[in-house]
Parts: sequence; C-alpha cells; structure tokens
Amino acid sequence: MRYGTGSRTLIRAAVIIIIIAVLFFNAYYTITEQEAAVVTTFGKAKATTESGLHMKIPFIQHVDKVDTTIKGFPIGYVMETNATVEDESLMITSDFNFVNVDFYVEYKVTDPIKTLYASQNPVEILKNIAQSSIRSEIGAFSVDSVITTGKNEIQSNIREKINTRLEQQDIGIQLINITIQDAEPPTNDVKEAFMNVESAKQGAETAVNNANKYRSEQVPAAEARIDQILKEANAAKEARINEAEGQVARFNSLFEEYKKYPLITKQRMFYEAMEEILPDLKVIIDNSETGTQKILPLESLIDVINSEDGGEN
Repeated sequence: MRYGTGSRTLIRAAVIIIIIAVLFFNAYYTITEQEAAVVTTFGKAKATTESGLHMKIPFIQHVDKVDTTIKGFPIGYVMETNATVEDESLMITSDFNFVNVDFYVEYKVTDPIKTLYASQNPVEILKNIAQSSIRSEIGAFSVDSVITTGKNEIQSNIREKINTRLEQQDIGIQLINITIQDAEPPTNDVKEAFMNVESAKQGAETAVNNANKYRSEQVPAAEARIDQILKEANAAKEARINEAEGQVARFNSLFEEYKKYPLITKQRMFYEAMEEILPDLKVIIDNSETGTQKILPLESLIDVINSEDGGEN
C-alpha cells in the first residue's frame, strides 16, 4: 500500500504536532504551597520552593516533588487499629521492670535535596534513631517514673537525643515533636498494682496538703499566743522588779532611820505591823469557872495604840 504525497505530508505534520505537544506539556510543572521541587539537570540538583507554574527543559531536566508538610508515624502501636506492636513498645527500665510505652513522632522535610539523595529512606532512619533514643532513655528511669511522674522529662531528653543524631546524619529531616501516647505495665496484675500505688501517692499528697493547711492555720495562732505570754511575762517581771526595788528602797530608808533612832524605829515598826494584823483579830476570853466565853472587839485597843503612837510622834 502506497501513500500519496499529500498523505505523507499529513502524517509528518501529525507527528510534528504530537512531538510539539509532548515537548510543551513536559516543559512546565507546578508546585503547591505544601511542596518543594528538586530539578535535576545532568545529575546536578537544584531545589525550588516557590509555589506556582515553573518551566523546565523537556527530557533534559527531571523534577521530583517533595511534601514539606508536617507528617508523623507511631512507635509501639498501629495507628489504624491501635493494636500494640510489642517489638517496639516493650522495654526494660532501670529497676529491671518491663513496661509498654507508645510514642508518636512528628517530622518535616527541611532540605528536599538531602531528603532525596543523602539517604535511601530518611524516614526509616529517623524511626531507627527514635527507637534507639527511646530505649536508651527509658532504661535510665524507674518504671514508676515512666508510668507516672517522669513523662515530661523523658520526652524532653529523647527529643534532644534525636535532634543531636539528626544533625550528625544530615538527611534533610527535622524532628518537630515526640510524645508519649501511653505507658503501662505489660500485665493486668502489674497494672492494678501500679494503680494502687498511684492512689496511695495521691492519698499521701492529700494528707500532706491537709497537714500543711492545718499548720498554716495553727502556727499564726500559736505565735500570737507565744507573743501574748511573753508580753505578760515581761510585764510581771517588770512589776516584780519595781516592787523589789521599792521594798529595797523602803528597807534602806528604814535602816537609815534605825541607825539614827533605834528605839523609836523599833516601836514604829511594831505599831505598823500591829495595824496590819489587829483589825482581823478578835479576843476570846474563856471563863472556866462560869463556863462562859466572851468575844471582845479590839477597836478600843487599836484606838489606844493609835493615840499612844500619835502622842509619841
């Protein structure tokens, strides 16, 4: 079968159009805001991160697109079914206890060229680094800390270790975050024991808080009472000192008078003593012959003593 000149011309034109169309569609590529492109020209790679429509040389330049959004993967469990992966989750602690710990790792691509060409599977490398760092850090803590109080410190230490290893590997991936999803003993009996321990700790904390509250209420009252007692004691001390000083001064005064006038001073002291004693005394006269008793008031005797004292003075 032979084609005419016109037919051959049409075939050539169609082939040329197809070639031009292929070249045209291979000369452009687009990048979204969540992507970066690596353009390779004769084995030399160049990254392009500006979103939009870009041009390339067909069949000479090759374009690979890399997702730059934050991604993640689980360690210790299957995300779709939440089933435990014991090879990843089962670990031993510093006090030689077993514990199941699940983690979730978040990362993003920071260098598209290194992500594509510095390693064959950078995400797998990140996962291996994470598992190694996790086991090393869990092994440095007690099982009680892993399950209860030490989670924040463990996460922070693991994050620091992974970042250090990633800087050494330089595979174009950055760790965004790593979090403990769950941590529990491997058996139900052990889990129940730890729950009892946690309840006991909470009870102890409650008791301590109540004791601190009682102390905060009682200490100020006790301090106020102590202050009052000290003030009363100081006041009593001052009163006794003043009284003693007054008695000493009175004694010294009397002693000076005694040295000058011994007899008069003795009499005066006697009369003063009687003035204090006699008002409370009564004289009882017992007449045994008649069998009668008489109580005589002493007012008249006191008046006599006072008149004699006044006469001498």
